[in-house]
Amino acid sequence: MKKILIIISLSLLLINLGNQSFAQSDDKLVILHTNLGKIVIEFFPNDAPNHVVNFIKLSENGFYDGTIFHRIIPGFMIQGGDPNTKDGDKSTWGTGGPGYSVNAEFNTIKHNRGIVSMARSADPNSAGSQFFIVHKDSNFLDEQYTVFGRIVTEESFETLDKIASMQTGDKDIPVDTEQVKITKVEVVNRSEISNLLDLSDPERITTPIVNSTGSQLYENKVLDIAFNVPEGWLLQQPEKTNENAPDIVAVGPKVGPINPVFSLTISNAKGETLDDLIKQKAEFLKKALKSGNLEIISQEKSTINEKQAYVTNAKGIFTSNGTSYNVQFREVIISTPEKFYTFAYSNGVDNFNDQISRFEESVNSFKITSEPIKETKSIISSKETEKKGGGCLIATATFGSEFAPQVQQLRELRDNSLLQTASGTSFMAGFNQFYYSFSPTVADWERENPAFKEVVKIAITPMLSTLSIMTLVEDGSEAEVLGLGLSVITLNIGMYFVAPTMIIQRLRK
Repeated sequence: MKKILIIISLSLLLINLGNQSFAQSDDKLVILHTNLGKIVIEFFPNDAPNHVVNFIKLSENGFYDGTIFHRIIPGFMIQGGDPNTKDGDKSTWGTGGPGYSVNAEFNTIKHNRGIVSMARSADPNSAGSQFFIVHKDSNFLDEQYTVFGRIVTEESFETLDKIASMQTGDKDIPVDTEQVKITKVEVVNRSEISNLLDLSDPERITTPIVNSTGSQLYENKVLDIAFNVPEGWLLQQPEKTNENAPDIVAVGPKVGPINPVFSLTISNAKGETLDDLIKQKAEFLKKALKSGNLEIISQEKSTINEKQAYVTNAKGIFTSNGTSYNVQFREVIISTPEKFYTFAYSNGVDNFNDQISRFEESVNSFKITSEPIKETKSIISSKETEKKGGGCLIATATFGSEFAPQVQQLRELRDNSLLQTASGTSFMAGFNQFYYSFSPTVADWERENPAFKEVVKIAITPMLSTLSIMTLVEDGSEAEVLGLGLSVITLNIGMYFVAPTMIIQRLRK
């Protein structure tokens, strides 16, 4: 990832407030010599001992000599410490390091002006040599990056302002790199610096961050979109490396093993329909499904704000840095003639329901800003989001069984024939609202109790058999769909209601 500060995952780790960082007279300080002035850094070894040792070691070895502040964002921070900036290709700037990483030491020190913190990639434990100095208070970074020092002289702050004011070009790279070069780095004793500012202990977070329950409107005129995101979540617009890369990423505070993440990916339709995209995704997922690392819970066509949509619920096992995580996700593809808008939500399986209602709010609030304002409608049931886990009880009961191919065939029939007619679309809209009022709860019970899952599978077997009658639809005409549909409904009423009632009456007699 080229932008080290792009936030794809976060972590909350509260350090004991008694762990204060009072400077001692024999502390080691580091002086960064630049063409615009000196920057003197003191350290917080009680809060980030490993990061302090690493930074001083690299400084003593001359690692930072000749590097530049390669990323400058006035009002936010200046970032440096990449060895690739000495003589490497500019396209690699922001990706270099010492060849190893230092585990996160997140603490309660706030990212206020002058704070020195470690840059990292999406992995919290990926810090190496790159660091950043906060230009203006940026408390949205608190407890997500390792604070390990601060600048401590008046000249340091003046140099910080000079570097932050430098003209930049693409990817926030300074135009005049010589001016922002770290020419030499010295490690000295505190007693050798005579002009230290009289600074109090750094400001700290005194209470844990509480998840916000509100939302805020995010609007991007360039992308021509707007939607609600949870208030307080970190919102990023990462570099678009390919068409499948997300355009917007919102990351919430970590509660379980991973952070909850919402994302929006915008891709050009290129003349393709939603059905074309569904087929492509099915082909793409075959390998993951075959390996057993991914389980499709449900896949349903829907309508969101009068636009065609396709909703996928799935869960799987994903590995990062040798650690495996049980992840559940929901993907919602909203289709227009020109573009596909794909919303995705991922979280740990046990914590998935914590944010699902907020994800649905984001999806349902989505609008293309250039379009006329219309009354928003959605047939993704809000009741579904209130239930634990969620999912399709039929898909859950038949997953991995002999009925799985039959269910997939029925889905294709629904998408390619039933939803192509007005009567079929109306029926599915009403059916979805009714079905998902109880289906997620039953699906959860199935996942929790294998025996119950088998009971459900046996119970729905007659219904699946009768639904196969719909495969007789040939031309997808209104009359044919309506006639066969009524036959299926009649058969199911007979099997599930009339026949049991007659048997009970006979037994009572």
